[in-house]
Amino acid sequence: MRRAVGRRKPFRRCYGQPSIIIARLVLREFDLRVHVLRRVIIAAIACVLAGGVGFAPLPACSQAYPTKPIRLVVPFPPGGSLDVVARAIGQKLTEAWGQPVVIDNRPGAGGNIGADLVAKSAPDGYTILEGALSTHAVNVSLYSKMPYDPVRDFAPITLVAITPNVLVLNPSFPANSVPELIAYARAHPGALSFGSGSNGSAGHLAGELFKTEAGVDMVHIPYKGGAPALQALLAGDTQLMFDNLANSTPQLKAGKLKALAVTTAKRSALAPELPTLAETGLPRFDIYTWWGFVAPAGTPKEIIAKWNAEVTRILATPEMKAFFAQQGAEPAPTTPEQFAALIRSEIPKYAKIVKDSGAKVD
Repeated sequence: MRRAVGRRKPFRRCYGQPSIIIARLVLREFDLRVHVLRRVIIAAIACVLAGGVGFAPLPACSQAYPTKPIRLVVPFPPGGSLDVVARAIGQKLTEAWGQPVVIDNRPGAGGNIGADLVAKSAPDGYTILEGALSTHAVNVSLYSKMPYDPVRDFAPITLVAITPNVLVLNPSFPANSVPELIAYARAHPGALSFGSGSNGSAGHLAGELFKTEAGVDMVHIPYKGGAPALQALLAGDTQLMFDNLANSTPQLKAGKLKALAVTTAKRSALAPELPTLAETGLPRFDIYTWWGFVAPAGTPKEIIAKWNAEVTRILATPEMKAFFAQQGAEPAPTTPEQFAALIRSEIPKYAKIVKDSGAKVD
């Protein structure tokens, strides 16, 4: 009995150790497969919920986007040109994709509040910004502290439209030409006020450049958007405005405003009867308003490409071309790379204008 028992001990050791090793290997392999399967499942769920974030090898991801409502942030109040355009394009995107594109107006700080919200949003394609000249080219020089970087924190999608700025006056104002306006301003220093949609807007910078070039003193009054600034001009609270043509066109057609000149280097095809400010003796003027769509940095290229392709298609339709013409703007879709290049080139241009004018917002 003792020998029998003694013989079994080596046998058990010899049999037991390999069994444990094999069992451990099997369990390890099982754990590995479970881990891989878990990652695949998570990836599939993320693909469905986030529209393909980080999973470019799975073509179904980009095809599935969007699977839920999209928030399109407009960093200015309702009623202005940016808001009107965003709603028109948003409706077309809703029809094309079968998911609501919800307009979210977040005005304030020259567009910085809305832009910052998007910059800090998840890069999943479900929060998009309608950026503008102020948010992506001017504010970085105008504001002493910026909550975001206009280049590093965004992924450009496409430029949407451009519109010239136009010098408009309340009809009751006595000047009917740029020389008459300059003469009046010089005779009444500090008496004139010009409104704009925000600090840092093209209208603000055009006014500051006008003051410098014409040698006049005027007071700038910033509003929270082009619509309230225009209402102030119509009410006589301000005397003039360097408004974008898209915002002023309805009032000009109704005879409620009078236009003296455009701020671009060349006459606009949208208002060929108006001279440029350069023609009236102020040669440095070449300011216009633009806006376009940007996403948070890190948004997958597939989603950027889908937005770009669809917006470009929408802007090319006869319906939208007619819509923009009525708004006093020109559709100007670009590639993401072209829009990024525009943003980078505009920043130093307006940095010089801001510096020369002495304009600053703390």
